[in-house]
Amino acid sequence: MIRYSLSCDKGHDFDSWFQSAAAYDRLSAGGHVACALCGSTAVTKALMAPAVLPAVPPADRAETAPLAAPQSELEQKLAALRAHIENTSDYVGLSFVAEARAMHDGLIPERAIHGEARPDEARRLIEDGIPIAPLPFVPKRQAN
Repeated sequence: MIRYSLSCDKGHDFDSWFQSAAAYDRLSAGGHVACALCGSTAVTKALMAPAVLPAVPPADRAETAPLAAPQSELEQKLAALRAHIENTSDYVGLSFVAEARAMHDGLIPERAIHGEARPDEARRLIEDGIPIAPLPFVPKRQAN
């Protein structure tokens, strides 16, 4: 795994993890790397210094510290929005497109959901009249 500091064309800076440098290049070339704040896919790697952490004994790995607490007012508002969404909707992960379409078609009961969709899949949902909106944060499984 490799973590990159990234910047979008709107001036937002954020970090993201990738399986490898080649995985970043492949995802970026395919338009699948998007700004965590505005969703722009015009993203470039920012200058960064490597972070070297002390080794964590295997027994202690499960007890590592969580992500840092929000510092700015914007980060606090985004954290509150994230908590509200996570507490009032079901995370359906990569099944988001299928779930949203099935609810729209009346095949399953409607409920609040959030998940993941590629930009082209999201565009097709909108074109088909299925109401969706991008979220201003990445799923926890991608925020490690």
